[in-house]
Amino acid sequence: MRIKAGQTTRAGKKKIFRLAKGAYSSKSKNWRHVLQHVEKSLDRSYTGRKDRKGEFRSLWIGRINAACREQQLTYGKFIAGLKKAGVALNRKMLAEMAMRDEASFKKLVSLAQAAPKATAAALPRVNPRSAS
Repeated sequence: MRIKAGQTTRAGKKKIFRLAKGAYSSKSKNWRHVLQHVEKSLDRSYTGRKDRKGEFRSLWIGRINAACREQQLTYGKFIAGLKKAGVALNRKMLAEMAMRDEASFKKLVSLAQAAPKATAAALPRVNPRSAS
């Protein structure tokens, strides 16, 4: 006796139709349109989750830059100074500090301003032509 896959197919289609619930017109009724709509929307939701991370990063950078500009320092010099000073704070935490805790952010700014001068003076000057 031949076994048909009607029940399995229906269950699989039901899952896809559930994902398309609320879509406009035939995108939630017609199987071909539903399939196209769901595939495209799942693909876009995946890329959207990746894009969101970059959007948040640029938001944090903008906030840090604005707080640095109030202290007469550019964002690039601030980050470079922090790296030279050995401060390992990510941009999310720096942005939160810039918004909520100005006193500690000012300390970080002064640390970043002092760091390049201290490390540049500590490094020995080497002539690359005579180094052999």
